[in-house]
Amino acid sequence: MDAPDSTVAAPAEEQESLWSAVKESIRGSHRSYTTGPIGRSILLLAIPMVLEMIMESVFAVVDIFWVSHLGTDAAATVGLTESLLTLIYALAIGLSIGAMAMVARRIGEENPEGAARVAVQAIAVALLVSIVIAVVATPFAPQLLALMGGSPWVVEHGSAFTRVMLAGNVTVVMLFMVNAIFRGAGDAAIAMRSLWLANWINIVLGPCLVFGLGPFPKLGIVGAAIATNIGRGTGAIYALSRLWRQGGRFDVRRHHLRLEPSIMWRMIRLSATGTFQVFIGMASWIGLVRIISSFGSDAVAGYTFGIRVILFALLPSWGMANAAATMVGQALGAGNPQRAEQAVWKAGFYNMIFLGIVGLLFIFFAPQIIGFYTSDPNVAQYGVDCLRIVAYGFLFYAYGMVLGQSFNGAGDAWTPTIINLFVFWLWEIPLAYVLAVVLQMGPRGVFIAMTIAFSTLAVVSGAVFRLGRWKRKVV
Repeated sequence: MDAPDSTVAAPAEEQESLWSAVKESIRGSHRSYTTGPIGRSILLLAIPMVLEMIMESVFAVVDIFWVSHLGTDAAATVGLTESLLTLIYALAIGLSIGAMAMVARRIGEENPEGAARVAVQAIAVALLVSIVIAVVATPFAPQLLALMGGSPWVVEHGSAFTRVMLAGNVTVVMLFMVNAIFRGAGDAAIAMRSLWLANWINIVLGPCLVFGLGPFPKLGIVGAAIATNIGRGTGAIYALSRLWRQGGRFDVRRHHLRLEPSIMWRMIRLSATGTFQVFIGMASWIGLVRIISSFGSDAVAGYTFGIRVILFALLPSWGMANAAATMVGQALGAGNPQRAEQAVWKAGFYNMIFLGIVGLLFIFFAPQIIGFYTSDPNVAQYGVDCLRIVAYGFLFYAYGMVLGQSFNGAGDAWTPTIINLFVFWLWEIPLAYVLAVVLQMGPRGVFIAMTIAFSTLAVVSGAVFRLGRWKRKVV
């Protein structure tokens, strides 16, 4: 599926080593991504984006690792709360889709002033939305856990964890938004550093607040939520501070700090479609975990362990997908749709190699990986089944993620939205119910449905991408 690179290769003496490219990408590259070898441009963008997503996945793994020491019900609380938070993640990612596409297009057009104006309006929208979520959702934490099928212990003792996570959603929304702005501009190294900072704070602070180490109070499961919000909040503040630095791809100045309804409305329209798109995909996880919860806390805990490990692999792959989206947006802004298309197929191929290797590791070493989280044989078996079955579809997921993000990078959020609606709600959830409940396959039926659905998504996305309508989208 890889397309040939139409860019003329530089002379051998001008070719830089792979190691120099790695160092440049982490340090922060100031090259233009609208010219030069496509493979190298993808590499410079993808390395910090992949590292950023690895750190994002570390959030999930670290939290569940410490909480798992508090018991199965505590782990189930995190799993159910994370399923609820997928709605907030959907909103944050949806908002960031519009911001990234518009910033990338302005940078491709060599319009840094326009990029700065978009960035300010994006931050204003993110702040307003997160405040509304906190005010509306936080008081109903117990009811939301009960609606998700949580056990009486989870509803009674886990509500405080859920409240803290909902009240602190501004840290998630703002971090997603600011990092999307930097990714769209091609400043992926800054987004990477903000996640590194947030994660190290969470890694150090998490066990201190959960178990009461040293001078810290013992807060149990609530401590994990507080540590996560402090870490994310610090990362968001750092990223915001970098918007005002001089010498970047664009600079935010005092005269930009005003509301511009026309830009906000254009972004909201694009982001609304993107939000609905991500909501369809992420909300389907709520439907799946609702089916799994009918089989008890052991099944939910095993699913939570398995899916956290899977996210550890998939989130770095989103880094490659985000690199492709930035390449598409900037190439279209520069009036070069052929370069955009070639970048997508090349990024998809790189992603397939990575996920193929990870999938094999998950299939062969699933018991050892899940055993790192739990010694309960009942819980472990569910986790092993989840990890192995979902990993069988990793080769398809690789292309599916890149293709979906590439539509968004072009500003064509409707196409992946329609595909998501069909694949996840009209195909995956009914199939999961039939396999798990009607055919009595239990949670394993849900895992099989997930693999089939994501594979379907990749095939359909590839067929629609080849039609090329995304090349004519105006942002």
